[in-house]
Amino acid sequence: MTPTEPTLRLNKHLALQLGVSRREADALIERGSVAINGTPATLGARFTDGDTITIKGKPLDTPVPYQYLALNKPVGYVCSRRAQGDSPTVYALLPAQYHTLKLVGRLDRESSGLILLTNDGDFAYKMTHPKFAKTKVYNVRLNHDLAPLHQQMISDYGVQLEDGTSQFILQRLRDDARNEWQITMKEGRNRQIRRTFAALGYEVKKLHRTNFGNYSLDDIKPGSYKIVDIQ
Repeated sequence: MTPTEPTLRLNKHLALQLGVSRREADALIERGSVAINGTPATLGARFTDGDTITIKGKPLDTPVPYQYLALNKPVGYVCSRRAQGDSPTVYALLPAQYHTLKLVGRLDRESSGLILLTNDGDFAYKMTHPKFAKTKVYNVRLNHDLAPLHQQMISDYGVQLEDGTSQFILQRLRDDARNEWQITMKEGRNRQIRRTFAALGYEVKKLHRTNFGNYSLDDIKPGSYKIVDIQ
């Protein structure tokens, strides 16, 4: 292999090593922070296995493979690097070898269900940026029956919140109950589901995410995880 035979794109490699998106990697290159064999890199640069890549003069760590995890988060855990009061983080559920992975999206402390983690910044960007509109599915239980009028408001017109209109698809989980619903949505604003129902006088007693894009909980038990492939 010779330097005239480039094998890897630089921004993709940086995204993996640093856990950032390719856009963020490109920004590092544009700022002149990245060098290949001592020469400042340019956008679109490629490199070979024998090249030395540095960021602000410091070499990158040994290359690591992409990793993707699906976790079934129980209630009471926070999606954060640091514990909040007596509430542990989701990283307490994972072996130490996965503690460097970044969360893809969030669930609040009182919510449960599917959380993805990865060291692939580009994957995280595509899963969370609004322009990619990834579908999310939740099971919700309310403190009392949802009125048909409020169901129509949410599904057909949306509910006005301080950060914009909130609209999602509602489907009953059981034919004989109007307090248990499946929610399908392509947004993911902070506590959006809870705030939407609160604006209409309801309290969400249970919120459990079952699907995120092409990923689902399947048979993952609460507090457990599994390695998944990119889809």
